[in-house]
Amino acid sequence: MSVLDDVIADLSAEGDRLRTTVSVLDGESWHKPTPAEGWDIATTIGHLVWTDEVAVLAADSATDDGKRAWDDVVLDAIADPSGFVDRGARELGALPGPELLERWDSGRTALVEALRAYPDGVKMPWFGPPMSPTSMATARFMETWAHALDVYDALGLHPEVTDRIRHVAHIGVRTRDFAYANNGLEAPAEEFRIELVAPSGETWTWGPEDAAQRVSGSAYDFCRLATQRVHRDDTDLVAVGADAEKWLTIAQAFAGPAGGGRDPR
Repeated sequence: MSVLDDVIADLSAEGDRLRTTVSVLDGESWHKPTPAEGWDIATTIGHLVWTDEVAVLAADSATDDGKRAWDDVVLDAIADPSGFVDRGARELGALPGPELLERWDSGRTALVEALRAYPDGVKMPWFGPPMSPTSMATARFMETWAHALDVYDALGLHPEVTDRIRHVAHIGVRTRDFAYANNGLEAPAEEFRIELVAPSGETWTWGPEDAAQRVSGSAYDFCRLATQRVHRDDTDLVAVGADAEKWLTIAQAFAGPAGGGRDPR
């Protein structure tokens, strides 16, 4: 199995679990508020639908029709950089539940097909740096997983945590310097040592073994922190070094402005 196929399999599994959860909701339940300020369950699923569909447009941008459609999305983003994503989520979230799920099913299928068909060695355009199909699939996993946490929280559910979150952990580590820059700070020159305990008990590591700045703890807490689904004080993460501790207060695996995070419990 290729790396892309591996990520797609995990993305599909994570999406399937969330899809099964929301498929039984009635009209009122779709509008339960989530911990994301101003977003209910329908808005959350609407955001996933919107992003999947836009990712397909990005993958199709090599064709004339696809380029025009992608250019329209980019122009919309330029015209309303702070609101175009939320607007797309709310517009789709206003659809009746069954119609919203139908759009999501179609978008998820189209995205997998587009990623698998994308030319080797060519990167897809995106709102930030261009992305390989594998990076796009990994980013879609991260967003699906993080927004699913909001839905599960709204419904009072606690699904099993799996080693699929290694994709989120990887992005969280890789975006260290982005998190500093996004907060107007200069990133440390030296690498950190990261040691995270996976749900299976395996240890995942990044960085040199002899690094002075270190972070350790559960992969689950790190992934929640990097997606800003938990406050730093409510994690089991241990930082050695002032720079490592600072990173844990600003970690951000997702693109866009620095988020406000979650309040401590």
